Amino acid sequence: MGAHDRILLLIAVVGAVLTVALDFRPVMAAVTRADDTILGWISDLRTPALTAAADRVQALGSFWTIRICAWLTLAALIGVRRLRHLAVYLAVFLGCSLLGTAVARSLGRMRPGNVTILAGWSGYAYPSAPVVALGLVLVGAIHTLVPAGRWRSRAAYVAAGLMVALILSRLYLGVDHPTDALAGVILGSVVPAAVFLAAAPEEAFPVAYRRGQRAHLDIGGARGAAITQALNHQLGLSVAALEPFGLAGSAGSTPMRIRLTPTPVRTETQVFAKLYALNHLRSDRWYKLARTVLYGRLEDEKPFSTVRRLAEYEDHMLRLLRDHGLPTPRPYGFVEITPEREYAIVMEYFDGTAELGSTLADETVSSGLAIVRKLWDAGVAHRDIKPSNLLIRDGQVLLIDVAFATVRPTPWRQAVDLANMMLTLSLYSTPRRVFDQARRYFTADEIAEALAASRSITIPSQLRSLLQADGRDLLRQLTRMAPERAPVAIQLWDLRRLYVTVAVLAGLAAAVAATAAYLQTTSLL
Repeated sequence: MGAHDRILLLIAVVGAVLTVALDFRPVMAAVTRADDTILGWISDLRTPALTAAADRVQALGSFWTIRICAWLTLAALIGVRRLRHLAVYLAVFLGCSLLGTAVARSLGRMRPGNVTILAGWSGYAYPSAPVVALGLVLVGAIHTLVPAGRWRSRAAYVAAGLMVALILSRLYLGVDHPTDALAGVILGSVVPAAVFLAAAPEEAFPVAYRRGQRAHLDIGGARGAAITQALNHQLGLSVAALEPFGLAGSAGSTPMRIRLTPTPVRTETQVFAKLYALNHLRSDRWYKLARTVLYGRLEDEKPFSTVRRLAEYEDHMLRLLRDHGLPTPRPYGFVEITPEREYAIVMEYFDGTAELGSTLADETVSSGLAIVRKLWDAGVAHRDIKPSNLLIRDGQVLLIDVAFATVRPTPWRQAVDLANMMLTLSLYSTPRRVFDQARRYFTADEIAEALAASRSITIPSQLRSLLQADGRDLLRQLTRMAPERAPVAIQLWDLRRLYVTVAVLAGLAAAVAATAAYLQTTSLL
């Protein structure tokens, strides 16, 4: 927990203690006397001009101001598809609004009685509902829509100024006690900020509007320095420079090329690494949940419990495939950047390679199909065969990115690997040549089953896009060469899929109910 988090927690605790203490009459009486004294001083400053100005400023906490700001934030979050922030925003707004209502009814504090109230009001005084509402919409907008750094700092100063203006106007008009406003700030600003930092941390869910994969984290600045230090201390690698690499073909990590300063112990000049963080872990969980609901449990896979497990698993798969003679990068191990949050796995960088392109020779096509045969013999499925995961060196195909690989896969998953390899190679060759080379390693029935199992959902998105752009309907051409086989069904129902689906539907129903409650809550502000 950082210093900022500790300060927010301390303020929230102080607010909770104050709220509990006010439930005792002697404490309430003492606090009210102090509040009345402060309000008496402020009322002595009243003039017609200041009263008119304060009356206008208090509109910051009005029903329409809050509703417009809230709905604009919701619309923006939906527009940029920032669903995590949207869910946290709704939860924070509803939770704090309902908590404020409960506290107000429990304490039942009346409005100030020693000064003339110059504005309309409704409900109990503690905490100040308009201050809570304005804080919620401002803090919510800042933490969900404004990028961290200079812009968020500026937005925070503007929000603080608006909050101070609203509070001063309400104290001047005699609508709130000072402690009412203080409680409103804590419940409407401090608590939501703490929740956003915990539920949607910037390092895992960055607010950014630049193009590119959301999975790709910035590897400069403090994070870059931490990566450099970790590589040196934990793997003995002397880093000269690190740079993003191969971002276009990666959506589940942040890939990078690391240039090294050779040492007497290590003579390598560069290595390849993949940075894993909390957002990659959560993406993996959502991906597997969605697959279970839409298609059933096609293979025995479970979400990873921690980011460390992600890195450990890929390191293990690299070593396993190397042991079985697969042309995959040599693993160097993984390093801890931030405990339980960020890890980097390091492996060999393939020098002198080229991406798939032009027309492949029969020898190259054969080496690609031989990879699938070795995967089958090793009892492993790669599960993500596509052009960006295949490289060529000296006419031989090399296999990279084994993060999705699985041990002891279902026959269906192994068949899909073969189909995707044949489709990928056909993009840079002809279906006939690929089919003929495939017959060297697989029977006609095995090829037919692989093609029968292939459909849009089984083809990686990059490969699917290239097939659509190619326009030759390569899957149909390959299928015509194989023995006739009915399409393999991929819809599987079991108890696990049933209760997961029911849970998801229940969650959607709860979201609808929460939205309805949200509308009701905002209509009362």
